[in-house]
Amino acid sequence: MLSEESAAVVRASLPAVAGALDEITARFYGAMFRDRPELLDGMFNRGNQASGAQRRALAGSIAGFAQALLADPDTRPDALLARIAHKHIAVGVTDDQYTIVHKYLFGAVAEVLGGAVTPEVSAAWDEVYWLMAGALIGQEARLYQEAGVAPGEIWQRWTVVERREETPDVVSFVLRPADGEPAPRTRAGQYVSVRLRMPDGAHQLRQYSLSSDPGGDLRRITVKRVTGDAETPDGEVSNLLHAHTRAGDELTLSVPAGDVALDEADTPLVLVSAGIGCTPMVGMLARLAATGSARRVLVLHADTSPEEHALRTEVRALVEQLPDARAVFWYERPDVEEPEARSGLMDLTGIDVPADASVYLCGPLPFMRTARGRLLGAGVPARRISYEVFGPDLWLPEAA
Repeated sequence: MLSEESAAVVRASLPAVAGALDEITARFYGAMFRDRPELLDGMFNRGNQASGAQRRALAGSIAGFAQALLADPDTRPDALLARIAHKHIAVGVTDDQYTIVHKYLFGAVAEVLGGAVTPEVSAAWDEVYWLMAGALIGQEARLYQEAGVAPGEIWQRWTVVERREETPDVVSFVLRPADGEPAPRTRAGQYVSVRLRMPDGAHQLRQYSLSSDPGGDLRRITVKRVTGDAETPDGEVSNLLHAHTRAGDELTLSVPAGDVALDEADTPLVLVSAGIGCTPMVGMLARLAATGSARRVLVLHADTSPEEHALRTEVRALVEQLPDARAVFWYERPDVEEPEARSGLMDLTGIDVPADASVYLCGPLPFMRTARGRLLGAGVPARRISYEVFGPDLWLPEAA
């Protein structure tokens, strides 16, 4: 799909472009938000901007897409973009916004690289951009159609039926559509965006996995309070939900999204998580239990301690309901309440992971990189390992 002329130019200029992508994306976002501040109101997460996560994700996606085009110029690597397309519909991206992004992104490229951006270089990278944008636009149109909504019209009001304190830093909210209509069709493992108005009047979004069986009209999200550090701010959405949201309140949720969803095969299933990454796994387990699945299921989870392991009791109960399921937990600070738990970080030594299993990963990026490497070492093919990322997608497989 990439012309021979452009492929040669992209190959020659890729080292320079890739080396400057961090500065390019920083200038891109700065200029775009200066001229289009409305994009920070309800689309781009300010925490991800402050930490640089969004900037690194954009740089990684551009470089990864270009490298894939160069590896096989006759094929457009649409599969690489599926996760991004789902993220986009969860925030309501529309076709016209790709033109806005193009304007400011290519302006930043010209600023940073200066005279190195010849007309030939500009034209070649323009071809890369529109191949990528075209693939995303096509995938997003299909996802909007499947969700039964117009592009960008993704929001629905939900009533909080119940608030549950899971741990000191984790709260679950059970939700029902406020209009009384049936809940949207959802697959176990998917997520929704929650849209809140901040004290300064701006709207902010955050994605949360659905942590319950999606088969009925109730949904549940399980929210960990995000505490910042010297480099990252506190989570605006999570802290506001913890502080103010109670039963009877209403929340604004997007249509469900996410390409990492429970398959319908009868092969073994391995669910690997750490910390609050357990939430999509609990949704999958709940779906398996609700449908009477007889699949072989292995649940592997790592956490700081049993007290900080959200939904721990529920996971145990769901595993007991399944005829061929087993759970293994690792804790950095173990407790006598979990006598069968293992101490320390997750270690797959002695764990029989079937090579034909469907494997799902969710948790902090360093954990997933390590776990994925160990699964590959245990003989699980890369194509059978799926992962979910909180926040911007940092192209974990390519970086691993």
